[in-house]
Amino acid sequence: MAEVHNDQMTVAAAFYEVLRAHGVTRIFGNPGSNELTMLKHLPDDIEYVLALQEGGAIAMADGYAQATGTVGVVNLHSSSGAGNAMGNLTNSAAGHAPLLIVAGQQSRRYVPYNAMLTNVGATKLYDPLVKWTGEPLRPEDVAVLTSRALMFAGAAPTGPVFLSVPLDDWARPADAMTQEHLVRRGTTAHPVLADRDVESLVEALASAADPVLVVGPGVDSVGGWEAGVRLAESRGIPVWVAPSPSRAPFPTRHGLFEGVLPTGLGAVADALSAHDLVLTFGAAVFRYHQFVDGSLLPERTRLIGVTSDPDEAARAAAGTLLVGDPVDALERLASRQSRSAGPVPARLVEAAPVSGAPFAAEAILDAVDRGKSESAIVVLEWTSADALWPRLTFTQPGSYHFPASGGLGWGMPAALGMALGSPDRPVLALIGDGAMQYTPAALWTAARYSIPVTFVVCQNEEYGALQRFARVMEVPDADYLDISGLDIASIARGYGVDSRSIESLDELESFVRAGTSAEGPRLAVVPQRSAR
Repeated sequence: MAEVHNDQMTVAAAFYEVLRAHGVTRIFGNPGSNELTMLKHLPDDIEYVLALQEGGAIAMADGYAQATGTVGVVNLHSSSGAGNAMGNLTNSAAGHAPLLIVAGQQSRRYVPYNAMLTNVGATKLYDPLVKWTGEPLRPEDVAVLTSRALMFAGAAPTGPVFLSVPLDDWARPADAMTQEHLVRRGTTAHPVLADRDVESLVEALASAADPVLVVGPGVDSVGGWEAGVRLAESRGIPVWVAPSPSRAPFPTRHGLFEGVLPTGLGAVADALSAHDLVLTFGAAVFRYHQFVDGSLLPERTRLIGVTSDPDEAARAAAGTLLVGDPVDALERLASRQSRSAGPVPARLVEAAPVSGAPFAAEAILDAVDRGKSESAIVVLEWTSADALWPRLTFTQPGSYHFPASGGLGWGMPAALGMALGSPDRPVLALIGDGAMQYTPAALWTAARYSIPVTFVVCQNEEYGALQRFARVMEVPDADYLDISGLDIASIARGYGVDSRSIESLDELESFVRAGTSAEGPRLAVVPQRSAR
């Protein structure tokens, strides 16, 4: 198909105009041949941030979307390129990250013949992991579907969407009549609980003798934090974070903070056994991982939860789940409480014993906590996370991020997206030496764009999480749990990132503190004590 050479708007121009209308200023991607026709028309006011692997592009856009509260836009290559991104897409889907993923398709003439790089069944590939998939029936439908996709991704419950575009569509003429309306339309979708449902929460709390509050990623916001603290302090209600959290939804030094619930079915019930009412906000009920047999809930314990995700509500293992904005519900419930238990003293944590290298995870975290600023964003992909919650101080929302489905290779590129989206907050990435190997090419992007992320790579030369699971499952130690021989500092320098090996905890503290004013990426390798 011939390119349009007159003054008529092309599909590409219409596409970018729709992005612009939705406030898009960056595209994260790793293109291939099918996408060059899209990028041929890339305007100067939209920056293309290059990742060297597709999964890295997804994670960067994910971090950026979470930091900015906008839809992150991703450009991927067709077929195998889109497939390469699916690992990190599991994290984005589980974390409700609002993403528009645009992948190239072969030319329309070649698709019926399954020519090389045809994305066969393009709308089926991502279907299990996204809210919506689309491929235009006509070239002029690209802008319409883009508009629809952006609004769908940003509507509660937010999440990724996928659009496949044939490579010869971009130069075709756009639908001018439709375009006029596309750039002016919009939608909001943040349903809230009915008054009767809020009243049922009020009544349940009033009648409870010993309630407990469980909060999850869905209330990690200014309003969610303030309402959670207000509700907890109204009558001294203890607060847990739901299992396997991807965000920090409550201040970790608050005197009513109990920590993170365990990931085993029976273990959760045991932790909640003293309470007759469990109120959950913005959390799945519950995200189990390690099998521990037992009851779903303690006997005679009632659970009522609020989530924005109908699917999350429907798959809850127990309790009554209400579908609506969990922050709004928490604020309305907190506003109905008149009693106050009085001032709550801060939660104190005894410092971990200090010894020489290699260092215990707890001692590493203490040094990091002393060095990081109060406003720092911590991105964690380190399997010593169990030790984190008693040790790291989080006093404001948006301070902690973890791969929502537990998939490795998300943390390093996600930290770059966070830093681009929150330039006023220092970003610290705590990464395991095994996790680093999944997307080390993120360091090249960090160096290329001078993104100021401080990377701390904890090296214990093993898959620490698997070591712990192996003991639980009575699996003998084996070579496939060992990853010795990695020269991580040299790997980082090879990508253009300043790096060093840490020899003391004081040096680690100073390194983290210096990251507050860093102008580019930096990486430190910290020797960590083995889990063996």
